[in-house]
Amino acid sequence: MTPARAAQELELGREEFRLAVQLGLVRTVPVGERDRRRVERCELDRLRAGPDFPDGLRDRVRAVGTGEAAALLEITPDRFTKLARTGHLSPVRFSVNRYRAVVWMYLAEEVAEFGLSCPSLLTGRLPIDVRERIAAHEDLRPRNWRARRLSLLLRATADPWARAAAIASLLDPVQVAEVVDDPYERAHLDRLRPPRPPGMPTRSAALEIAERLTRADDPDEILWHRMSLALAVDEARAEVSAPYPGESGAVSPDVEPEEWTGARVAVEPRSPGPAMAPGPSVPAMAPGPSVPAPGGRPAASDRPPGRPARTRLLDRFRRRRAADVGRTKGQRRRVSWP
Repeated sequence: MTPARAAQELELGREEFRLAVQLGLVRTVPVGERDRRRVERCELDRLRAGPDFPDGLRDRVRAVGTGEAAALLEITPDRFTKLARTGHLSPVRFSVNRYRAVVWMYLAEEVAEFGLSCPSLLTGRLPIDVRERIAAHEDLRPRNWRARRLSLLLRATADPWARAAAIASLLDPVQVAEVVDDPYERAHLDRLRPPRPPGMPTRSAALEIAERLTRADDPDEILWHRMSLALAVDEARAEVSAPYPGESGAVSPDVEPEEWTGARVAVEPRSPGPAMAPGPSVPAMAPGPSVPAPGGRPAASDRPPGRPARTRLLDRFRRRRAADVGRTKGQRRRVSWP
């Protein structure tokens, strides 16, 4: 059934149900050509049969802000912010309010577990290393959120190219181009890119802030994701190569597969135009020194006479196809992100 109906059956709100799917608490399956996610009746029966339903499921997806999380730990919001900034707690999602301030949300269950496992950080003076990191204005909340999101994306698919696309989504396009030098492979990664995180703002200023948080910014984090992307692409190449134009799987969203085959199109001959009156003869110019074409291209005089541009383009395309005969053709598999 649809997510809205499934959320109603599980007595969850829209955001609670979405978070439950992201955390893997509610399993969904792709349905239809567009891979829309649906929930099977057996999955709902499994969750409803739990001994703590519905309160237990609702508690596991309960997200709290800084103030409510500090109240759960019985500490001040300022102390909780310092603990979150130094990486002791990982946010589960974020939003940008109308004042362009980032509002981080945490799982209430994880906040309670932190209070039980680290009671010494809740009272007294903070350790010296924590105070030094706070004085250096360290903020690990965006990085921890990105790490959590990447783990969820990697767990949601087994397709090697989709896993590489999930890693590439955390890097700037320039960084991706430096790691993946093949433009067709980069285009394939872009087609498999996971959607934006739920709750992304629509206003331009807030959207810019949110997009900045979705990409790695620390040098160590960028290096780690670059290495991970290189390894993921190597694993994907070993299993199946990325589709090239003209191969099965390289389908444009607005073009049918048959239109990529490069088949010839019959063109009716033009009717002869009206005869032109002969004009004055133009004297032939004396041959001068040849000038090289810009950009290292061959000069126009080097081209065979009488060969139209369309024929040359088709010849290059056929030569490329002949060179790629021995290469394994990549099959584009649809990816349905949760």
